[in-house]
Amino acid sequence: MKPITFSNHYAALGDAFFQRVDPTTVQQPGLIRLNRELAAQLGMDVDSVPDADWAEMFAGNRIPEGAEPLAMAYAGHQFGHFVPQLGDGRAILLGDVEMPGGAVQSIQLKGSGQTAFSRNGDGRAALGPVLREYLLSEAMHALGVPTTRALAAVTTGEEVARERLLPGGVITRVARSFVRVGTFQYFAARGETAQVRNLADHIIETIYPGAADAENEYLALLQQVVTAQAELIARWMQLGFIHGVMNTDNMSVAGETIDYGPCAFIDGYTHHRVFSSIDRNGRYAYSQQPSIGLWNLARLAEALLPLLADDADTAVARAESVLDTYADTYNKAWLAGMRAKLGIITDVEESIQASDKALVDALLDVMDGQAADFTLVFSRLSRLDATPSVQDDALRELFANTRQLDRWLEQWRERLGRQAVTDEVRQQSMQAVNPLVIPRNHQVEAAIRAAEDDGDFSVFNELHDVLAMPFTVPAGKEYYQNPPAPEQEVRHTFCGT
Repeated sequence: MKPITFSNHYAALGDAFFQRVDPTTVQQPGLIRLNRELAAQLGMDVDSVPDADWAEMFAGNRIPEGAEPLAMAYAGHQFGHFVPQLGDGRAILLGDVEMPGGAVQSIQLKGSGQTAFSRNGDGRAALGPVLREYLLSEAMHALGVPTTRALAAVTTGEEVARERLLPGGVITRVARSFVRVGTFQYFAARGETAQVRNLADHIIETIYPGAADAENEYLALLQQVVTAQAELIARWMQLGFIHGVMNTDNMSVAGETIDYGPCAFIDGYTHHRVFSSIDRNGRYAYSQQPSIGLWNLARLAEALLPLLADDADTAVARAESVLDTYADTYNKAWLAGMRAKLGIITDVEESIQASDKALVDALLDVMDGQAADFTLVFSRLSRLDATPSVQDDALRELFANTRQLDRWLEQWRERLGRQAVTDEVRQQSMQAVNPLVIPRNHQVEAAIRAAEDDGDFSVFNELHDVLAMPFTVPAGKEYYQNPPAPEQEVRHTFCGT
């Protein structure tokens, strides 16, 4: 079987960057789902390969021709504390695939067995985290958020020991790169500047080729990563997404969302919402994500300092000049997206944009005070007219006390009156950016429970198909818009390790 043609740019960096290791075979792999559209984009002949063969490959039992399996080395700040060696403890990179046009995509098995970086772990994944990452990453893609993609999910026919025995699974994920901020830190902490340079050259070649034309290509690389990350986190914030574990080893330098562990979408909104069971002090709370993004990027800049200038003071000054662009890039991207969510779609001067920010902040404050459902507020707002009507009631029912909301609606409608846009055009534009459905925590949990407890993947598959079209809801599937009932609410999420 030769379903993929590999180019393996990362493996060419040399043994200092990884451990060569084959996946550990499993007893009885079974294909849960193959992302056929993505597989075709990667050049796979999806129609000529039986499901059983896909299962063998995506479980790690059969290494595809041309693959060079390896576990990547990296370090990272975990909750602010530096760990000099982490690495892929349960993930194995099969290799890189060069797409038409030259873009590179990396293919990785997660849950495929022990590596040198497993730190006494079994290197396996339980089925629940596999299904969770598949649903969340593909939902993010459908929402237009840069992300790793899910190529396949398989069962292993084996159990893994966590708090209790659970069925095992493996997810195959695809990314522009699996290089993290922590990968650069790994070599910088060892004083291996030549390897930092090799890694930077690799990222410029495969992800940011335009940086090669700059006067200082490494400064240009830092700038592009800063811009990509600022814009990514702005998208998270516009959707009420909380990553949950923004350690530097979980930040991709490609500007993609990576490592869907204890992540979650907000239901009832609060500024400082935390879901992750291990984030006891709220370091990675919803409101903290923009500042943590900058903190992580500062760690990348530190690793790159020897490449930015021969003189240390000059290198620091150059790095700081790039980091100083983060806040402006983030604020512009966030406000542009939030203005679109409110139907403010005409260009205006900066002074008016400042009042638009105040309008957004005021709505979030009203929502925070009553824990109104984040997604429903914006989706229902997108169906209101520029003058009060009975349609307002659908929005008002999300708030226990509507006085503040009514005052805000007056301000919003006054703002709409200053742009020459019809209700129909504005509502269409709002509905194109305000999803009706998101991967709500209780629905993801229901899919996991059905699969783990009963071997029933129909709930997973139906939820996946609904999430693939987040701005429309098929007839009879309207309940996917519903927030959780009190007894369904998921208050804490957990890492899959």
